[in-house]
Amino acid sequence: MTVNTTLRDYLSSRRTVTAPFLAEPGPSPEQLTEMLTIACRVPDHGKLAPWRFVVYDGEARQQVGDRLLEIAKTKWPERDDEQLEIERKQFLPAPLTVGVISTAAPHFKIPEFEQLLAAGNVAFNLCHAANAFGFGAHWVTRWFAYDAQAAAMLGAAEGERFVAFVHIGTPQTRLEERDRPDPAALTTYWRG
Repeated sequence: MTVNTTLRDYLSSRRTVTAPFLAEPGPSPEQLTEMLTIACRVPDHGKLAPWRFVVYDGEARQQVGDRLLEIAKTKWPERDDEQLEIERKQFLPAPLTVGVISTAAPHFKIPEFEQLLAAGNVAFNLCHAANAFGFGAHWVTRWFAYDAQAAAMLGAAEGERFVAFVHIGTPQTRLEERDRPDPAALTTYWRG
């Protein structure tokens, strides 16, 4: 087997560029389509495709922020204006965010957990796809992925849940390497 050194080196050095350091330009519609196509190339037991995407771009990012701010005001009336303003900026400054929704449902053969994992793999593949196009990507969930009112406002239907919001844009910083887990400390070999 031939070693794909380019892919190996990329996977060995992949980094997240956090949303505050992602700016214009974002991907074109054609680039986004290709990224989403790549994202869908994941293990998918039963070929169920138990996921879907919601794209937040342009003015929609500000509208989402305004609505998150209103929900946050009712959830946390004790927060001051500065704390609440953080919620209004959740989908800024990244030029584009893709919500990845798990549509996992009962199935006679495929456990819902496997379906959920497939959606998670889609989110991570989307991060890889963004990097392949020269963009940075930041996978987050935050409170609004788990809050029923916020998730519904963001596009989740009954029985669905967000597994990721992937912010995508042009990196505005160069990140330094950070400490990583030692795989030897996390690995055992089963010997019966």
